[in-house]
Amino acid sequence: MPPKTHANRLLEYVRSYGTVRPRDLDELRIPRQVLKRLHDRGELVRRSRGVYSLPDYEPTRHTDLATVCARSRNAIVCLISALDYHELTTQIPHAVWIMIDRSGRRPKIDQPPIHIVYASGDSLTVGIDKHKIEGIEVPITTPAKTVADCFKYRDHVGQDVAIEALRDCLRQRKATPGDIYEMAKINRVTRTIRPYLEALI
Repeated sequence: MPPKTHANRLLEYVRSYGTVRPRDLDELRIPRQVLKRLHDRGELVRRSRGVYSLPDYEPTRHTDLATVCARSRNAIVCLISALDYHELTTQIPHAVWIMIDRSGRRPKIDQPPIHIVYASGDSLTVGIDKHKIEGIEVPITTPAKTVADCFKYRDHVGQDVAIEALRDCLRQRKATPGDIYEMAKINRVTRTIRPYLEALI
């Protein structure tokens, strides 16, 4: 069997993972001009800046999360988007909610729409899991951190959303009361969350 061409290898990768970014080609050891050639021939289409897929690609429920994190390496999916990912809300996110460092630059992303909150220190780095979505490594806050974040940023998401997230998280056993309280301590919202936590356990 003859060796596979760079173009064939790249198309196989996109079939497997759904999307490809120019920087992925370095790891695959495929010249970047191969991506341009496939795009020019219509075998790959640009979904958004720096993200390519097959023409018949069907977006999934979490495609926007992958798209945003492909465009912004420092973005962490949080709040309503993280609640939706963990199935802890009835809210439908109309934008991708991301957290970035207070000193970081706002990502230049037009589509999909994004909603940004800022954090620093342990509030930014603790309680983050990385998930592979369509070939992209997507950092997402854990259920416990997501609930604590909802209380910290309750002016953004609403107190009712925070309480619903806490109730559902405990009912579905996606985090323990201790886990949530530890995240609340990091976010300095223990006094805010304690009455609701005590009422639910």
